[in-house]
Amino acid sequence: MLRSCAARLRILSALPGGAHWPASPPGPALRLFSSEKDTLRDYSLPNPSWNKDLRLLFDQFMKKCEDGSWKRLPSYRYSIFEKEREPKAQNFTRSFEEGMGFEYALFHNDAEKRTVCVLQAGPHLQGNHGYVHGGAIATMIDLTTGSCVFVTGGFVMTANMNIDFRRPIPLYSVVVINCQIDKIEGRKYFISCDIRSVDNKTLYSEATLLFVKPDPNKSSK
Repeated sequence: MLRSCAARLRILSALPGGAHWPASPPGPALRLFSSEKDTLRDYSLPNPSWNKDLRLLFDQFMKKCEDGSWKRLPSYRYSIFEKEREPKAQNFTRSFEEGMGFEYALFHNDAEKRTVCVLQAGPHLQGNHGYVHGGAIATMIDLTTGSCVFVTGGFVMTANMNIDFRRPIPLYSVVVINCQIDKIEGRKYFISCDIRSVDNKTLYSEATLLFVKPDPNKSSK
């Protein structure tokens, strides 16, 4: 029992905001996922599938984290809190075999309200031959921007997303997704994002998004 409690405390302390966990979404009672081993594994750490560029970017941002201006956001296969009616649910971007889908790490700067994702696209993300599927790109834009808003203001939902796909992203390549909150109006968060090559010379995509915090006085059903 004590071991179980200690493990859960370690999970909470590793999350953005530490013990000050943002407000949970409205709905049924929540519980910790039953599998502590799977819940505790942080999938945003280097693994053998990461190529040289992804490892280099990861190390560069970890260096920025040393003075506290940036922090790495942990990433789990299962949500730390799961609804009772969805015990088998897992996070889409972490549901692929190692190296086959989304390999990434997220870093956040509180002062700048900015989040950066370093991403390596695996072969199961293919759309047109040899290039990353547009839906996979949209997924990572949504994940990166949503994480930025979540760390800043708590639970939100994507209300609108506009993407300009400038150039196709080759499979297996590493890209950098940059996003920043531009404006906050009540429950609305406006954020912009772009995806660029590691050397910053190639612009692959640009996007603007609107996130909205659920109205606490209204049911999610």
